[in-house]
This record gives sequence, C-alpha cells and structure tokens, in this order.
Amino acid sequence: MFTGAATSMRFRPAPANHGVVFVREDLGGAEVPALVRHVVNRERRTTVQCGGASVETCEHVLSAVAALGVDNLVIELDGPEVPAMDGSAKPFVEALLEAGVCECGGERRRLVIRRPTVLREGGALLAAVPSDQREMEVIYELDYSEGGPIRRQLKVFDMSNGHYVDQIAPARTYVMEAEARELQRKGLGSHLGPDDVLVIGEGGPLGSNGFRFEDEPVRHKIVDLIGDLSLLGAPIQGKIIAYKSGHRLNHRLARELLRQLEAQHRRDAALRESVLDIRRLLKILPHRYPMLLVDRVVEIEGGRRALGVKNVTMNEPFFQGHYPGTPIMPGVLIVEAMAQLGGVLIGQNLEHTGKLAVLLSLDRVKLRKPVTPGDQVVLEAETLRVRSRIAHVRCRAYVGEEVAAEAEVKFMLVDDEQE
Repeated sequence: MFTGAATSMRFRPAPANHGVVFVREDLGGAEVPALVRHVVNRERRTTVQCGGASVETCEHVLSAVAALGVDNLVIELDGPEVPAMDGSAKPFVEALLEAGVCECGGERRRLVIRRPTVLREGGALLAAVPSDQREMEVIYELDYSEGGPIRRQLKVFDMSNGHYVDQIAPARTYVMEAEARELQRKGLGSHLGPDDVLVIGEGGPLGSNGFRFEDEPVRHKIVDLIGDLSLLGAPIQGKIIAYKSGHRLNHRLARELLRQLEAQHRRDAALRESVLDIRRLLKILPHRYPMLLVDRVVEIEGGRRALGVKNVTMNEPFFQGHYPGTPIMPGVLIVEAMAQLGGVLIGQNLEHTGKLAVLLSLDRVKLRKPVTPGDQVVLEAETLRVRSRIAHVRCRAYVGEEVAAEAEVKFMLVDDEQE
C-alpha cells in the first residue's frame, strides 16, 4: 500500500499464550509481537517495530485475526509491509477460514471495561465504557462536516453477531483525492492509481471503483479500530464509542486500556492461591520480623517475572514513628519490599541454588504515590540480566492501577553461609 514492495505472507499456528507475532523472514526470522508497546508513529497506518525489524500497515490483517477470535498466531513476511490486497480485511478472513481455527486449550485473557475511559484529540473522540455484552460493541460516527465529499455516517457493530465476515471485512481503505495527491507528493503510494485503491472525489469514487456498501467508509473505520485495539493483546468486553477517530487516537486508547488490563491481571493474581506463602518465604529469604515485607508470592514465570503481595495495616511497627498523625509507609521500605521479591525471583534460577541475593545497588528509584494503611501493594519483579555473580532486576509496586514506586535493583550473588 505505502512502500510498493512485493511481499508474501503466510499464517502459521502457534501454541497457547504465544500471542500474535509477526516474523520477518527476510531479516533472519526477526520477531515483532503485535502489541501496542511496539507501535511506532507512521502516517495513516499502523506499524509495529521491535529492534531493527518493523511491519507496516498491519491493521487490516490484525482486524481479521481479532474478529475471528484468533489469539495465537505466527504471521511470516518476506518484506516490510503486509500485502495490500484489495485494501480490506476480506482476503485475510478468507485465508484464515480456509485454514480453519482450533482451540489451544489455554485460559483466554480478556479485558473487562469497569470504568469509562474518554480520550479527545482535536475534534475527535474515542471512549471505552462498561457494557453487559460479552463481546466488544463498536459505535462509530464518521463526520467530514457539511459540504464534504462523504456524508455523515453512523454504524453500530457487535462483535458477537457474526456479521464481521460479510458486513465489515469487505469494506476497503479509502483516501480523499486531495489527500492522495499529497501522499504521492511525499513519495507514498506512488505506484497506485484510483483503480487500485478507493479514491473519493467530489462526485464519489474515481476511476472504475464504486462503493461496496453505501456507508463503506465508516465500515472500514471499524475495520481499522478493531485491528488497532487488538494490539492490546486481549479481547475487550465493553462498548467502544468513536467520533472521527483515526489510528493515532486508537493507539492512545489501546495504551490506556493496557494499563487497565495489567491492573486487572494483578488484581486477579492477588486473589489466587499463593505459590509461595509466608512459611515458604521464611525458608527462602533470610529476613525476619519486622523486616520481612513480602506476605506472599502469587505468580512466578520461571526466572523471568514474579508477582507478590504486601498488605499494609495500621499494625505495622513503622507507623508508630513515621508520620503517626498521617501514616505513610516509608519509601525505603517499599523499595526493600520490591528488592525482596527480586531476590525471590533470582533464587528461582537453578543455576544459583545455594546462593544468596544480596543488594548491591539501586538505580532509577522513583516514589510516585503514598502508601497508607489499608492499601494492598502488588509487587512486580522482572529479570533484566543474570550472570554468574550479578543479577539485574526491574521492580514496581502498584496500588490499584497506579505505580506507587519503581526501581532497578542489582544483586550480588554470594554463597549462602547458612547452607
């Protein structure tokens, strides 16, 4: 569509919890996960990039993948951009349906919208609000103002009704005649003409093209919106209301919803049974009352990531002397709690069994939110690097959706003399 490069694309199955990942075969198999954290700014399209590998114009294929309920997929490419096809999601839908979709057997992660999120940019608006529907519902209003080449269009679409394949997927991307000339002046899409892509002039579509639907433009906006929000990495249960929204605003909403999804995951994890309760923690950590600040560990992903919980009560001994009139948990103890969880995470690596993680240094420490009695602090630790004698961990402490503190912690790995 934009680069003019000839590209072949192939869908391959992936195991549970793999997610949707692009693979650039022409770049030695470089992987680019289809996640909003990898989105980079491009004009009039969605592009994801990881390291030196990028995938341009991926919104249409991601829309097809999301609408068919595919959570795990490898998409191989031998060029920089997803094939344009006819400018719609229909060819991708047909290929996926022909291949067939099967269940992986894993638990599906879903974002339930529990509070409204509203974003505005210029005259555009995009909102996510709670809904009783099990699947995502989209209400999109397209408005180019009075006298524009496209009349005002309003479309309501429910992901659960099965109409995506024949009512939404065939809607093609479009461009106004003046916009097309400006893009080609910039060197974008110079290989295309009005017979290749839907170009709309004052009198309607140019060349041999005609509308597939009377309201094809607003239907294609829904194609784009579904593809862009799929970058969240989980299906959405809620209502999406859009007015004149484009890729930039779609990406902003996906980032806001990612914060909600991560907070939801932490809440759910905190309610699950412990993988390490206080008795087992006492066998792992050398700390004792009042310096053992992790109550339990609720999730461990190998030696990569761990979640822990610290329940803050008024009975904590430090509240007697630290702002007793307005109790606030000392920031240094929040950092200590994060470091203790980091030590537990590092201890999961079998290579370091019999070694003790001793705090070596702290970097990028930020205390962002007061922690007070009654708060439940969810601690998160992610391994950045582990060597024979040094381990580097990134830690965060959350209260609800907000980051209360964060730090990068380095440990020295020493022989445990207790052994």
